[in-house]
Amino acid sequence: MASQPPPGPAAAPATSEPRSLRIEDWLTVIVMALLALITFANVIVRYFTNSSFAWTEEISVFLMIVLALVAGSAAVARDRHIRIEFFCESGSALRRRRLAQLGALLVALLFAVIACLSVRVVWDDWRFEETSPGIGVPQWWYSVWLPVLSLLITARAIGLLVRRTRQSDMEYLIDEADDDGAEPQP
Repeated sequence: MASQPPPGPAAAPATSEPRSLRIEDWLTVIVMALLALITFANVIVRYFTNSSFAWTEEISVFLMIVLALVAGSAAVARDRHIRIEFFCESGSALRRRRLAQLGALLVALLFAVIACLSVRVVWDDWRFEETSPGIGVPQWWYSVWLPVLSLLITARAIGLLVRRTRQSDMEYLIDEADDDGAEPQP
């Protein structure tokens, strides 16, 4: 008689994806929903009145920038950012893991610099009381999100760097194969 596994919840598949990515996923859903609602409302108003809401373009551009930065954060955390596959997928496991570490480090440095420089932009917007051209709200309401989301991307890149540093070469290859749905290639 074959033994049966004990009853209980099935084990969740092991994944290297951080659980905290739900933040980016939910922000993406919310921003996309807001963009769709704003655009739909503007189309309806334009259809019935032959005029449009003046504020929709300004808000839509802001939301698209937020969406790009949030998606960039999710891409970095999932290690799905743009790279030249010829260099990343050739060579030994050690070389591939080192290139992944270098990529994560450079992304972290780039977005840390962007965060630092954009703090100055926010400060200038606040200090000089700049207002937005469309609806006249303080410009820093929009620009404050650049350093915040840049720091989020920096933190995600540092997290990826730490994960790649703690992995052995074989663990990295298995993780990389899981992402691609292929067998690990040593």
